[in-house]
Amino acid sequence: MTSDASTSLSAALASGTVVLDGGMSNQLESAGHDLSDELWSARLLAERPEAITEAHLGYFLAGADVAITASYQATFEGFAKRGIERGRATELIGLSVASAREAAVRARAKGVTRPLWVAASVGPYGAMLADGSEYRGRYGLSVAELEAFHRPRLEVLAAAGPDVLALETVPDADEAEALLRAVRGLGVPAWLSYSVAGDRTRAGQPLAEAFALAADADEVIAVGVNCCAPQDVDGAIETAARVTDKPVVAYPNSGETWDAEARAWSGRSTFAPEEVRGWRESGARLIGGCCRVGPRAITSLAEALRPA
Repeated sequence: MTSDASTSLSAALASGTVVLDGGMSNQLESAGHDLSDELWSARLLAERPEAITEAHLGYFLAGADVAITASYQATFEGFAKRGIERGRATELIGLSVASAREAAVRARAKGVTRPLWVAASVGPYGAMLADGSEYRGRYGLSVAELEAFHRPRLEVLAAAGPDVLALETVPDADEAEALLRAVRGLGVPAWLSYSVAGDRTRAGQPLAEAFALAADADEVIAVGVNCCAPQDVDGAIETAARVTDKPVVAYPNSGETWDAEARAWSGRSTFAPEEVRGWRESGARLIGGCCRVGPRAITSLAEALRPA
């Protein structure tokens, strides 16, 4: 459902390049919000939803066409750990989509005229555990068990009316299979995006095999990678385009390294917005940034991709 844009995201990808936003957490932290919590940015859906809307607005004004919602870590199980009952959790998960929609309305009021879309983030099972396992996969759960975990949240997000479901930072082909099963029949398109290391998923499966799972999935309008090192993007784009013949999505981290135990980033940024033209030539159509990539980098990226 495209309440803000007259053009569907799928049609836009068929005709050109679409700019994604950057990291939600770095936007919130730069505004002074403490995210040292297992719910991460999802905690602010309950405590400071206005902060979420402002973060989305910052990216729309910076040049992003798509806002990825703050629902990556918003799960019924995660909220339950904090004493939030299921009805309220349902409201908060839906609010993640409404907050991004409100940001689009505010961007319009500030003069943004290009189409704007909302992607409902669906993080991996490991994100709920908040122990770094989303970078490893192999949780010891079956595909059926993972599908049962993901489906209720997907149903709530789909009912909230996003333009697309972002099945993102998926570390494991088994979890991708579960997610692809879970999105069937929801009536909302999806993209599937793996977190990778070199030419393999984080769980160690060859990317060609992992991408092939989505090749015949009608619900999937793009496939690719996110939350990975910038240097891993080129090869992944070429593989995804070759294996699936679908538009490719690519939004890597800044290049810094996440320490799950210390819950902190280290190293330096290697994200270079000028590289995105090469990604586009290889087949990428949805392009942005993930962790530690902020509005300034998205502005540079958008300028590199859009006609002068």
